[in-house]
Amino acid sequence: MKKNVIIIGAGASGLICAIEAGKRGRSVIILDHSKRIGSKIRVSGGGRCNFTNMDMGHEHFISRNPDFCKSALARFTPHDFISMLTQYGIGYYEKEEGQLFCRKSSGEVVDMLYKEAKRTSAEIVLSCTIRTMGKKDRFIVSTDKGVYESESLVIATGGMSYPELGATDIGYRAAGQFGLKVTALKPALVPFKVSSKDIRVFGELSGISLRVEVSCNNISFKGDMLFTHHGMSGPAMLQISSYWDQGDEININLLPDFNVYDFFAEERQSRMEMRNLLSQFFPKRFADKWCELNFQSKPLYQYNDKELKAIEHRLNNWVIRPAGTEGYKKSEATLGGVDTDELSSKTMEAKKVPGLYFVGEVIDVTGHLGGYNLHWAWASGFSAGQYA
Repeated sequence: MKKNVIIIGAGASGLICAIEAGKRGRSVIILDHSKRIGSKIRVSGGGRCNFTNMDMGHEHFISRNPDFCKSALARFTPHDFISMLTQYGIGYYEKEEGQLFCRKSSGEVVDMLYKEAKRTSAEIVLSCTIRTMGKKDRFIVSTDKGVYESESLVIATGGMSYPELGATDIGYRAAGQFGLKVTALKPALVPFKVSSKDIRVFGELSGISLRVEVSCNNISFKGDMLFTHHGMSGPAMLQISSYWDQGDEININLLPDFNVYDFFAEERQSRMEMRNLLSQFFPKRFADKWCELNFQSKPLYQYNDKELKAIEHRLNNWVIRPAGTEGYKKSEATLGGVDTDELSSKTMEAKKVPGLYFVGEVIDVTGHLGGYNLHWAWASGFSAGQYA
């Protein structure tokens, strides 16, 4: 079968690309090995689809070339996606820090994209296994459902996060096959595991959430940290995981924006024990355990000035060295990907292979938590759809 455009991947970037290419009158076919479209869209935002963020700047993305994403983000903004939702009567709300979610479910977004793709006559073939890809005069993609030929080939396969949804490394293998470089890959936005000697302590704290500031490699995030049976999760820890490498320490400020020593000075004559005093700021189970691990708990008036300053320092600088992360199985994104030096930032087309495009997570552009990765999928897919 011959088409103008073959798109590998029926996720966020592939669907948007198909819609835009179809609007230009291009005949499009989308091939995907999954049984249904938009698997990652469906689980985004806990099923409510955190589809974008109103604070959409390049500083919220990680890439070897931090400027690469600027063109696509300028061409497809949060308001552009909101406009699509409005046309379909899909309600949304702002949760926090600019994050936008569907009022009902992420299925509404998937249905909208499906209808838009069908409106432009895009054909979608699911449960389709890719056997080979190549290029002679045209691109040839061989599958278990037949052989397809096209002028343009778009790789919209995503990264390796969510393997239970069918994520594979096919996009990176395709880049290598066509001679494009791929940067180092690792799980991003992923919970941490702690060492076997710390697992008991963290297990005892499992379920406790604290508002903290975490830092690693001169990058900091404020947000919630959640203790798990295996280690640490929560938005702040997921964010910092993208900047963490094996062996790095993570610094945790347990009381950001609060002067602990001034508080101690005001309560200097208090007969309240330290663990009870700290229970004003933390769940009692955490305050008890933290004192057990760090300082003997006694009435505040019994501490000397040096001891109080040491406690303040430890509260503001709790250092943890994770044993690792929970890997792609629990990661929300993949860090690294097709080297941006290989692609046009305007069109997403490979410089070495005319007609070959890469969009979405498969590229070395990884967003922060909060709707950025889905918006990158929309923006990069939109850009490629103008040219593929």
